[in-house]
Amino acid sequence: MQNGTRLAAVDLGSNSFRLEIGRYEFGHIQRVEYLKETVRQGNGLDEDRNLTREAMERGWACLARFGERLAGFPRAQVRAVATQTLREARNRDEFLARGSEVLGYPIDVVSGPEEARLIYQGVARLLPQSDERRLVVDIGGRSTELILGQQFSAQAVASFRVGSVAWSQRYFPHGEFTAQAFLAAEIAAKAVLDEALETFRPDAWEVAYGSSGTAGAVGDILALAGGPQGLITRAGLDWLHERLLRAQSAERLRMDGLKEDRRPVIGGGVSVLRAVFDLLEIDQMQVAQGALRQGALYDLLDREQPGTDLRTATVNGLMRRFDVDKAQAERVAHTACALFAQAAPTGSERAARKLDWAARLHEIGCRISHSDYHRHGAYILDNTDAAGFALPELHHLGLLVLGQRGKVRKLEADLQDPVTALQLLCLRLAVALCHARRDPDTTGLTLRRAGPRFQLAARPGWAAAYPQSAHLLREEALAWQKTPWELAVELT
Repeated sequence: MQNGTRLAAVDLGSNSFRLEIGRYEFGHIQRVEYLKETVRQGNGLDEDRNLTREAMERGWACLARFGERLAGFPRAQVRAVATQTLREARNRDEFLARGSEVLGYPIDVVSGPEEARLIYQGVARLLPQSDERRLVVDIGGRSTELILGQQFSAQAVASFRVGSVAWSQRYFPHGEFTAQAFLAAEIAAKAVLDEALETFRPDAWEVAYGSSGTAGAVGDILALAGGPQGLITRAGLDWLHERLLRAQSAERLRMDGLKEDRRPVIGGGVSVLRAVFDLLEIDQMQVAQGALRQGALYDLLDREQPGTDLRTATVNGLMRRFDVDKAQAERVAHTACALFAQAAPTGSERAARKLDWAARLHEIGCRISHSDYHRHGAYILDNTDAAGFALPELHHLGLLVLGQRGKVRKLEADLQDPVTALQLLCLRLAVALCHARRDPDTTGLTLRRAGPRFQLAARPGWAAAYPQSAHLLREEALAWQKTPWELAVELT
């Protein structure tokens, strides 16, 4: 990447939406601009876990403003990431469709572990180089992420459904602070976080860091009250807890450093932070400068090159985990991508990389059962934690794996996209051509697209030399009937 390149990350958190714009300079990203708006989408989930219309409107309005600021940024230089509230929302597709439109860029909903990985990257990139073993804690609006890591490597990640917005709604619904409410909130938080003890025990790390909203807010309050700059201590937390109890309510609370947007959720945030301190036996926690949005920015750098894209390593790991036939996977991937390159429009490199991943994982379900392995493979990809991947990316790979055999029409809704249709066709053709589990003869085999018509042609004599392959290709032409696409096979 060239020095001076601008990059942007949008963090759609449960409490706030944030926009970070940076400039790449000699391996580092320098902040150019930072915007934050308190949207409180986490408050907008109803009893059926649907976002209310008001919550969606608040989010869309914010994204429209961010989109105006981002106008002109190339798509490859912007990453928008959504977290726990949109992981939970049943009607998230409606919000994401309109949100991506007004923002001008696709929004990725990431899993909890992937959110944790990005948080660690953001924290680690803004810390001095060190071999210290780190614990990173990020208390968000509706989830809390815990990470163990060293240097730039996250070694253990976890996400728990406990956060400042959710706990404030549940235990301080009217903003009233009582000892009983704090006790109940802390006990409940420990119950959710209890399983973290096995992995994040005190002897597994040397320095604790707090990232993002709650830790930053508490750190600011304690520093202005005379405490050490950028440090949260157990004594400081006890003092803050006492101040909240004396105020009796969020409305009456007056403290230097407490921002107005943090006031309604300070009770929930402090109760969760106290629970984390007690459970993991933390004496002091340093306030980290980095967070999810910085991690997303640095992740954009890694995605620029296939060799540094974490998703490639994740795919290789899944292949090993599910004992995929590596030779066959590589054979199908090479064949599919060669066909795709012939018919794909210019600028389809990212789509080609995703086709390569889907092809390498097309037999991932065989470990479960050889019958309907395509269905098992799709299920695995829809329900696995895969570092580097957003949930929509995994779903897309799963659709390709599901569609590699059987009726094409089952994916008709997704076939409206020409690139998806071409990816699926190339994967199905590659599976057919590699049916004998040896390298196919594709010399002279050409694939072209003209509007809604794909044309596959072979050199003279190819069909006679490979009659089974020719038969499978003709069957494939029949499979595309009654879809928005036509496949014409010309074999002589």
